[in-house]
Amino acid sequence: MKIKIADRTLCRQSAILGFKEKIEIARQLEKLGVNAVELPKIENDKADALLIRTIASFVKSGIISVAVVTKSDVEKAVLALNTAKNPRIRLEVPVSCVGMEYSMHIKAPKMLEHIKDVVSYAKQKCDDVEFCAMDATRAEAEFLKEAVEIAKQSGANLITFGDATAEMMPDGFGGFVDEFKCDGDIGVICEDSNGLACACAVTAVQKGVNTVKTAVGGSITSLETFAGILKNCGNNYGFESTLKFTELTRIIKQIGWVNDNTKEQKTAIGISESQEESFVLDANDDKETVLKAVSLLGYDLSTEDGAKVYDEFLRVAAKKRITAKELDAVVASVALQVEPTYKLVNYVVNSGNIITSSAQITLEKDGASLQGISTGDGPIDAAFHAIEQIIGCHYELDDFQIQSVTEGKGAMGNAVVKLRQDGKLYSGNGISTDIIAASIKAYINAVNKIVYEEAN
Repeated sequence: MKIKIADRTLCRQSAILGFKEKIEIARQLEKLGVNAVELPKIENDKADALLIRTIASFVKSGIISVAVVTKSDVEKAVLALNTAKNPRIRLEVPVSCVGMEYSMHIKAPKMLEHIKDVVSYAKQKCDDVEFCAMDATRAEAEFLKEAVEIAKQSGANLITFGDATAEMMPDGFGGFVDEFKCDGDIGVICEDSNGLACACAVTAVQKGVNTVKTAVGGSITSLETFAGILKNCGNNYGFESTLKFTELTRIIKQIGWVNDNTKEQKTAIGISESQEESFVLDANDDKETVLKAVSLLGYDLSTEDGAKVYDEFLRVAAKKRITAKELDAVVASVALQVEPTYKLVNYVVNSGNIITSSAQITLEKDGASLQGISTGDGPIDAAFHAIEQIIGCHYELDDFQIQSVTEGKGAMGNAVVKLRQDGKLYSGNGISTDIIAASIKAYINAVNKIVYEEAN
């Protein structure tokens, strides 16, 4: 049996994630091979829609599923999903008497009308529609059967039963699913407050369920644990999935790290001076370990660049231990080195505590001199905006670091800039006694790598 994984990590209400963190989690889930990435109901029309469209540019093989409650929610979801390759609209409603009256202030007959109206409307807009009975195990039996039948008749492709209060033991939940399941795809979402979510999900699968909702962290079935069950027990019980088990541990740790280290919203520029490192390497680490660490930082290197990075790593590691920041600098200095499209000619930066920072940058491209002038939140931000003005393109600034590589008043500063374009990470570095010059050189270095790859 082919088991589909619909991951709800990005639906966790307790996780306060920024735009960048949400995109990174979606990218990692896509790499892992989950069948669907689930997103909550759209609350902020512009911001949430932008997030969904951005995630759609990364998630190509999996489904992007957006929750709805009303027909107006469907309209918002359809607009946000218009660039998704595999869109899904997911109606999530309570079906217990208490849940319906408390959450939606309606009784059973009105809920049946609501399910019919919303599912039918969603089906007109999107081929893939899911009906989630969030607290199905607390619903009255006859009402639940009627709700499922109406959802199916209205066009729902997937029916999901939820045990929102973790009231059932695995055997009981398996029997419940067996009683209420219908033809077609069936899913389950199990709360883990008693530590039995995975057991309930597996029992449901044995009763014919083919979709299991999971999350990294949170209170429902653990993605890591359930994937481990599929990996270790799949051959004996005929379970199959699209998950890439060789990537499982690394990706789960990466998502966990993102969840646990969510930072407050900051300006476009953030100087990393004393951030806590996620790993430390030394000269005894082999190539596989080093390249896994590089992957953890977000880079997808070719075999050739991987070899160059490892050689440079050994040279630097012979003198000192290597942290995440220093490994970033190693990648920036040797990976994807290209003939520069843009060269720095000169720059003038004005800054002070009573004026707005401004920058005038002159670059050379194909023998022509190009100039940009901009203001910003500080001299470096202004310089980066001026460069963007010249190249006519804005790239997502994933990270920016400045480190001292020598000591004394004339210390050399090493700047590392990480830009993201179409989901791929490009890093550039620059060295100078002037940290602004080092930063400008690093930004241009990263831009040149992007331009080169796009042209080739």
